[in-house]
Amino acid sequence: MDYVDLIKKYQPYNEQEEVDKKLILDFIENNSNHLYRENLTAHMTSSSIVINKEKTKVLFAYHNIYDSWGWLGGHNDGDPDLLKVAIKEAKEETGIKEVEAYSKDIFMIDVIYVENHIKHHKRVPDHLHLNVTYLLVADDKQTLYVKKDENQAVAWFKLDEVFHKITEPRMVPVYQKAFDKIKKL
Repeated sequence: MDYVDLIKKYQPYNEQEEVDKKLILDFIENNSNHLYRENLTAHMTSSSIVINKEKTKVLFAYHNIYDSWGWLGGHNDGDPDLLKVAIKEAKEETGIKEVEAYSKDIFMIDVIYVENHIKHHKRVPDHLHLNVTYLLVADDKQTLYVKKDENQAVAWFKLDEVFHKITEPRMVPVYQKAFDKIKKL
């Protein structure tokens, strides 16, 4: 099943996801370069919420650009395999070697506003990330490392304790939604 069909198949969790799903599908239909960050208005991104096997901890990185602890993920850069991108980014950003999808189904959908910033010495304008999130599972005993060009730290947190670490208020509802869904699994 291709990524557009996966998005169409996804059952929104709440009203926010209903609206975001419609926006994402409309944007895909009307923008052939939606998988590329060269589209300065919006583009697809793949993220992950990485949990331990017991579903009690989450793996977050302290992101340089956002100056906050948060999920893992990145740009698709033309790759239509959203799950593959989410797994690749989780490994690259944390150093974990073994991680698997809890399910091959999309876990969440969000449209994320990204403020202008400097990345690799270049100005990036305000834009939207049309984000698909997967739930991934990894052993919380694996060795972690910092990817200095993207983050300052990587750590496992108890689900209910991570909110004290997040300094990016706009992401709190996204993570709360994720953790609420995890607790129902």
